[in-house]
Amino acid sequence: MDDQNRNLILATALSMLVILVWFLLFPPPEEPPAPQTADSTAISDTGTAEPSLSPAADPALTEAPAEVGAPTTEAAALEDAPRVAIDTPSLEGSITLYGGRIDDLALKNYRETLDPASPLVRHLTPVGEANAYYALHGWIALSGADPEAVPDDSTIWQIESGETLTPDAPVTLRWDNGAGLIFRKSFAVDENFMFTVTQSVENTSAADVALRPYGQVRRHGEPDTIGFFILHEGVVRMSDGTLEEIDYDDVPDLSAEDGRVDVETNGWIGFTDKYWMTTLIPEPGSEFRSVARFAGGIYLTEAVYPPLNVAAGQSVSAESQLFAGAKEWETIRNYEAGREIGSLGESFAYGLGFSDATGIEGFIDSIDWGWFFFLTKPIFWLLHNINAGIGNMGWSIIVLTLIIKAMLLPLAYRSYVSMAKMKELQPEMEKLKERAGDDRQALQQGMMELYKKNKVNPASGCLPILLQIPIFFSLYKVIFVTLELRHAPWFGPFQDLATPDPTSIINFFGLLPWAAPVPGSIMSLVFIGILPILLGVSMWLQQKLNPAPTDPTQKMIFAWLPWVFMFMLGGFASGLVLYWIANNVITFIQQYAIMRSQGYKPDILGNIRGGEEKKPDKPSDGKK
Repeated sequence: MDDQNRNLILATALSMLVILVWFLLFPPPEEPPAPQTADSTAISDTGTAEPSLSPAADPALTEAPAEVGAPTTEAAALEDAPRVAIDTPSLEGSITLYGGRIDDLALKNYRETLDPASPLVRHLTPVGEANAYYALHGWIALSGADPEAVPDDSTIWQIESGETLTPDAPVTLRWDNGAGLIFRKSFAVDENFMFTVTQSVENTSAADVALRPYGQVRRHGEPDTIGFFILHEGVVRMSDGTLEEIDYDDVPDLSAEDGRVDVETNGWIGFTDKYWMTTLIPEPGSEFRSVARFAGGIYLTEAVYPPLNVAAGQSVSAESQLFAGAKEWETIRNYEAGREIGSLGESFAYGLGFSDATGIEGFIDSIDWGWFFFLTKPIFWLLHNINAGIGNMGWSIIVLTLIIKAMLLPLAYRSYVSMAKMKELQPEMEKLKERAGDDRQALQQGMMELYKKNKVNPASGCLPILLQIPIFFSLYKVIFVTLELRHAPWFGPFQDLATPDPTSIINFFGLLPWAAPVPGSIMSLVFIGILPILLGVSMWLQQKLNPAPTDPTQKMIFAWLPWVFMFMLGGFASGLVLYWIANNVITFIQQYAIMRSQGYKPDILGNIRGGEEKKPDKPSDGKK
């Protein structure tokens, strides 16, 4: 076996090994667990003294935010409580006056399925519905105030101003405790997904009081999740530049100490799903306590803010933000920047997270970029901008492939030149094999001298393929986790490049009057679509640039590889398969052109027919 074939086999084997390991580590998503029903157990304090936020803060803070009432009782009260409507270009829903909760929110620009008549994505839901999910804000009484005289999650608020919450019209709620304290809760919202919540208290009594504001996001029961190892779903928080991700399964195991972080300057905390997120965001530069915990079937994230002293006759307020909506890259990037981004270079810096942003620190990392974030971020930035110009994600993936291949061209050129030179050395290598016979050490020494004399690197043929592996994984991550690929169309039947090829052999790619197998089923893995077939054909043609190995075992491996990959990748996102097809076609053209430029003409038709290249006549030495 010559070294060119050995290198190709090595590279292919490594690629197969990575793919197999991928399937072992990242198995197909399992069926989501049945929703848990929250019981009536209240979320209460851990009973341990909470550490202070700073040396100047009150060190004796053992009080906890108001307890969660029984869900059945809450559901009945919520049905009777008045609501304030929310209507923005991106959101619709309502705020209940029962606890002043944001608990009814749908995303106007996103539907559950490709059907334009399908329901809007429901993001937040009130108690009484499956997997209740909502945000609320309240106060903790510290000194001078009765703990029962501050609003909790069951307080019935009154509307002081505003009728419908819109980007141009804030809403203010009011509650008088009857003991000299008047609480207000004002809501404002932008055109995307960011709420600004201002909590204020007016002290009309004759005594000073100390209070502490907080915000919470609650999820009743574990939500339906994708359950895929590559994707994080659960608690996500930023604490002074450190990102922490806690899966739902791990939250119940958190101790009071593990679930609590004292943030000195910048941070945020909330829950993230694959495409959606709800996050509490204190004012940038302010300290707060970040808490994640689980009790009574309820997952809770909490931001507890510094104490406020309210002198008699005075008023104080605390402002925070709440993100509740879609993880749109551009929207989140602009929130992180704190301003609109103009130039392409500035956009690139913010998109990658390399910036001096004055907004929400590290907010772009709420998108799960994965281990290869140093590749995933620039790849998505490039794909996003290409799509902004073209307006079609399928063609944008093909253009992205062209750009990546152009960037790797210098390396590919050296590799293919080396391969062409090794072809030229084939006759001399055959002579070496004849002279060495069974002496493998002599053969290896002779081959190394031959490579050194002709300046050929036999390992260079593996490099382009090896470099494709992290790029492939990064692009897989981009297609799998970024919202911009969700329901992104190409043409014809390919209307969602984030899902597997919807066509199938079983109905002759949609021409026959019966449905294709359900994606993810065993039948769909067997009766694959047109894109996986094109992938197998493109790999097979690329393979035919070189004659098949003479060894029968190697020849069999090479013959089966394209078709094995065809079925292995049949269940991958169609956008990723499209990238691989484009990559194979461009690689074929590059390799053919470069080898021709070096005086070597691949005999493609001959290789397909199973023939081998004609070797130059060897001088007769009298041997037969």
